[in-house]
Amino acid sequence: MSILVAEDDEVYRNHLYDMLREEMTGQGPIYVAADGKEALRMADQFQPQHFILDIQMPGVNGVEVAKAVWRKRSQARIIFWSQYSDEVYVRNISKLVPPDTVYGYLLKGGGKEHFIAAVRAVLLEEQCVIDREIRGVHSRAANRRTGLTDVEYEALVDIALGLTDRAMAERRCLTKRGVQCRLGSLYVKLGVDSDQRVSEGWGNTFSPRNRAVRTALSRGLLNVVELEQEESVLGQWLATHQPELTS
Repeated sequence: MSILVAEDDEVYRNHLYDMLREEMTGQGPIYVAADGKEALRMADQFQPQHFILDIQMPGVNGVEVAKAVWRKRSQARIIFWSQYSDEVYVRNISKLVPPDTVYGYLLKGGGKEHFIAAVRAVLLEEQCVIDREIRGVHSRAANRRTGLTDVEYEALVDIALGLTDRAMAERRCLTKRGVQCRLGSLYVKLGVDSDQRVSEGWGNTFSPRNRAVRTALSRGLLNVVELEQEESVLGQWLATHQPELTS
């Protein structure tokens, strides 16, 4: 049984390697990559059976590595090992996992015994393992009433980046009514409408757009790293879709 470990932090990387070498003796070679790009190269070169991936790595992150691996080998078992329990990562991983594939999601700092027990469960006993701290987030992301669809998440990203309804319609090839429909669905999922307070003196208390972004940040559906990546994608789109200037 061969394992590829991808972790950009040298201390964590060495710690992972030492634990696996000590506790998984006789199970096969352990390959180590310092980032996602190197992990993809080594995956093609050595064809490891299983993977332990840090989620947030510079350049190519762990989710992207998993996507590439599962595209070629859907039965490869992957353990995501991260300090993040953000819903955006749980959501992205849940969407990627092929049917009947065993995987794990472990938080760093869980202790050696916990880590090795989880590794054995996933890689040897074919059991999915999700850390207790993540289970609630995992259930919420998978729930049809609370988890966001792809189009609702797109709408959330667009308003977080500050796009107007017209710009959103242009970017997503929608009518203005289509944009408003997506936003309405997003607001319901995030409970924005239930937060609203109406006063005779000033009308609505909250801006639904701002309230939705605030709620998404508190739920971990958005974070700085993901927004920076989305800002880059938006910049590429804007470079080829310059709006007409008006005098």
